[in-house]
Amino acid sequence: MLPEQTLAALAAELERAHTDRAVLPRITARHPEATVEDSYAIQGLWRDQRIAAGRRLVGRKIGLTSKAMQAATGISEPDYGVMFDDTVWENGAVVPFDVFSNVRVEVELAFLLKSPLEGPHCTIFDVLRATEYVVPALEILNSHLELEGRTIVDTIADNAAYGGLVLGGTPVAPEAVDLRWISALLYRNETIEETGVAAGVLNHPATGVAWLANKLHQHGTALSAGELILAGSFTRPLWVSRGDSVLCDYGTMGTVSCSFR
Repeated sequence: MLPEQTLAALAAELERAHTDRAVLPRITARHPEATVEDSYAIQGLWRDQRIAAGRRLVGRKIGLTSKAMQAATGISEPDYGVMFDDTVWENGAVVPFDVFSNVRVEVELAFLLKSPLEGPHCTIFDVLRATEYVVPALEILNSHLELEGRTIVDTIADNAAYGGLVLGGTPVAPEAVDLRWISALLYRNETIEETGVAAGVLNHPATGVAWLANKLHQHGTALSAGELILAGSFTRPLWVSRGDSVLCDYGTMGTVSCSFR
């Protein structure tokens, strides 16, 4: 692993970039020897700084779980990041564009846990039993590291490119609908830009949550009751500019929308 001093310095850089809305050179361009474990260590240091500053962890995001997202990024394995209370917006919100370095939007399902989930042998059935409800969500991606040439090490260190989320639509119990067949139509400024089906996330979006519980076990932790888990996008990321409005129609699960000003 990278020296602890280097890990701490990189976490501090990312925190400054978060404050300044800056984009930094890739970590792997400066430290090509950096590993995935280094990147999770950097993310963990940044997370702890956020918590020490008064932020409250409300859940986790899973990234790069679909072929669409892996093709869009050139990264072939999932990753995860953390979500804080000041990054969640309600349906129809006006989201301040200037709190991000750059903005892309993804189509996801979010799982609200009613009981804990722990690896190493968590399965899709464990996830469904532990879920209180599933709800439509738009994830807002935000990158503090340059996108060109990035690897999974860069993405993980940058909190898996998480910027925020917008919750909306109709929450449903996991047994009330076949989650694999939830479809979505993503509009930007009244024009359809992307479509997708939730089975694109590892054949079932709950599979991503099980992957996360097992991955967290490797890092000595688990998912808690009350956490909200973004299971991964089943469309490609949609670039958004200031003034754009975004709406996603999930059919029987309703719609979720926001605008950026």
